[in-house]
Amino acid sequence: MPGLYFHIPFCKQACYYCDFHFSTNLSRTEEMVDAIAQELALQKNYLANKKLTSIYFGGGTPSLLKANHFEKIFNAIDNFFQLDAACEITLEANPDDLSAAQLNMFLAAGINRLSIGIQSFDDQVLKFLNRSHDSKIAITALENVRKAGFENFSLDLIYAIPGQNNTQLKHNIKTAIQFSPVHISAYSLTIEPKTVFGNWVSKKKLTPVEETINAGQFELISNELTEQGYEHYEISNYSKPGYYSRHNSSYWKQTPYLGIGPSAHSYNRVSRQFNISNNAVYIKSIQNSEIPFQLEMLTKENKINEYVFTTLRTMWGCNLELLMDEYQFDLMGQNKAYLDKLIQQGMVTLHNNSLSLTKKGKLLADQISLDLMV
Repeated sequence: MPGLYFHIPFCKQACYYCDFHFSTNLSRTEEMVDAIAQELALQKNYLANKKLTSIYFGGGTPSLLKANHFEKIFNAIDNFFQLDAACEITLEANPDDLSAAQLNMFLAAGINRLSIGIQSFDDQVLKFLNRSHDSKIAITALENVRKAGFENFSLDLIYAIPGQNNTQLKHNIKTAIQFSPVHISAYSLTIEPKTVFGNWVSKKKLTPVEETINAGQFELISNELTEQGYEHYEISNYSKPGYYSRHNSSYWKQTPYLGIGPSAHSYNRVSRQFNISNNAVYIKSIQNSEIPFQLEMLTKENKINEYVFTTLRTMWGCNLELLMDEYQFDLMGQNKAYLDKLIQQGMVTLHNNSLSLTKKGKLLADQISLDLMV
């Protein structure tokens, strides 16, 4: 069943690593929420009246929204979509937005899952990343989350940060686990060109960590979390059994979804569309009942490549039978020598007609996927 994504393009300040679309000018928040509600009406037929199994508020920092904003958005959802009884409704949140009062407001609005951008419990690292919170605020926020009654919440951590050693990383993991999150996402710091860090790298003011350190910290996190009962169900994601992110899993399993807001993407198995990454143009276009997006029609090759790339990242693996049935593509037959070599090297396994990466293979996931593309 499909999902619904909202991009809320506002932040209090810019993190030095972030290349997502956002603005630190919050003056047009009301207009943006109105436009988002109006785009829902314009896009009401995109998902063909199917029940929603997930709703995800991302950004940006959607935890900046107020009660009346959520009320307006949820009223629009109710007007045009049906929700599955067990619909997962996730809000990305920064720790400095998680006061007891804010958490009660989120619950009252209908939010039943939080994705909390902790990133680190080290004040020096947080300052280096230009985060808007410190470790004390992060810990207080997590205490508030537990007290408010949120059982389903995820923490984001970042590794491969210049200057962060394994001892500090282990401390981050240990501190995170103390709060019993059912889900943890751990992302390698990626230096993107149009960010502060990207600018620093170009000016040789910052040196990214070496690949061997990156790989070592990836293995450290995987070992620490799996020992604590978390399933490493996707390259960057760990979950207690049954608490996989339903919304993000839809991306990895090619489930249709509708993206609302500037820079939001949508997918319906036939095409992808990408809303413009410009707040002013987006608002003006929606006010004129026009959706400012680019459309990409998916070829058979696109679909095969996306399926291989996304499913290999997960513990469920790439279903060879599905590739044959839906796309008449024999992945094993087309790449037998290469895949036999990977199996012998312990990079991949083949079980029940499903191709999966081993722990060793996950270190080379992107390269293996690229090598298998048509």
